[in-house]
Amino acid sequence: MENNLNISKDAFRVVGGREHETDVLSDKTISFWGQVWNAFVRNKLAVTGMILLAIVILMAIFVPIFSPYDYAEQTGAYNVGPSAQHWFGTDNLSRDVFVRSWVGARISLIIAVSAAVINLVIGVTYGAISGLVGGRVDNIMMRICDILSSIPELLVMILLLVVLPQGLLPMIVALSLTGWIRMARIVRAEVMTLKNQEYVLASRTMGAGSGHLITKHLLPNAMGSIIVTMTLQIPSAIFNESFLSYVGLGIAPPLASWGTMASEGSEAILTAPWRLIFPAILISVTIFAFNAVGDGLRDALDPKLRG
Repeated sequence: MENNLNISKDAFRVVGGREHETDVLSDKTISFWGQVWNAFVRNKLAVTGMILLAIVILMAIFVPIFSPYDYAEQTGAYNVGPSAQHWFGTDNLSRDVFVRSWVGARISLIIAVSAAVINLVIGVTYGAISGLVGGRVDNIMMRICDILSSIPELLVMILLLVVLPQGLLPMIVALSLTGWIRMARIVRAEVMTLKNQEYVLASRTMGAGSGHLITKHLLPNAMGSIIVTMTLQIPSAIFNESFLSYVGLGIAPPLASWGTMASEGSEAILTAPWRLIFPAILISVTIFAFNAVGDGLRDALDPKLRG
């Protein structure tokens, strides 16, 4: 028995997305770094840190340019407290503390960022080679790191600065001497994890050399950890520079850094406390801002925390 059924097309409905809906969804696709940025801006503490950093950097750039006083100029007002004329007061040599604070910000940031960049280059190169080559070479390179890291970092800096003359370059060299070890270990761990991935093995099978694997596959995929580590190394360098300058191993006067200003201000803590308070506040705010940004980047780059 045959059943002839005449079923109209109107009895059916489309299940799933239509073509124009698919196009709309494709337009809303967000890249990896777009997702990282969205997660970062949702972190209020990280955004606050970024705003504070922007303020500090802009003030460090423009205040010494437009200030009516030079950082070494003697104004004739000795140990005068904060006022409309001298916002942060003056020191014992009648120099304006406000302009010296922002010149100090320049010096401290230049030293810290330069040291972080040097640590980045050395640490990334060393760690990538160690992780990719592996075996005996990796073992030897990591034992060298163990030997260097067994010596207290601060002791190495002090001994080096005692021998070298005061200045920007010796300070940067001292901060970079062993600061790259942490970066090298992090990059090595990332490379050792990534080098066994299918796309890296496929590239190696097709004849790619070590340089190509490092620059095109391994480092781009380890960039998140590298950025976070560098961001967190900058406040550490600021603190070390401030401490070394505080004990007299930093920048030679009359050039100012936050550490030298804090050292000079500590001698007059009872008679002119503003000379110590303002540099100390700027050091604390800047270190807090860098740490907040670094923590925000770490959370944003972690898929588990990003949600």
